[in-house]
Amino acid sequence: MEGMNVPEIEANAVPDGAFLLDVREPDEWQAGHAPTAVHIPLGALQQRLDEVPADVPVYVVCRVGGRSAQATAWLNHVGREAVNVGGGMQSWAAAGRPMVAENGSRPYVA
Repeated sequence: MEGMNVPEIEANAVPDGAFLLDVREPDEWQAGHAPTAVHIPLGALQQRLDEVPADVPVYVVCRVGGRSAQATAWLNHVGREAVNVGGGMQSWAAAGRPMVAENGSRPYVA
C-alpha cells in the first residue's frame, strides 16, 4: 500500500458519535460490533459508496486492521476523508469500547 493515503487512529481515540464503518464479513459483524457502526463488507464497498458520507470523517474498522486499511486507502482515493482504526475490533474490544451482537448474546470479535 505504499504511496496510499492511510491515516490511522487508535481505537480508544475514535470520537464518540463518529461515523464508524465496519468492513468485516456478515458473520464477523453478527458476532460483535460497535453499537453505532454501519456495516458494509469490504467486497460491497464500491457498489455502496453512496452510503458513506462525504462531509464527515469516516473511521474504518475490520478485525485487525488490514481490510480497513485497504478500504481507507480506497475511500481517500475517491475523495472521502477516511481514517483506519489501528488494530481493528480486537483493539476496540481490548480498549473496553462498547460492543453488541446481532442475536443479543454476549458480543465477541470473530
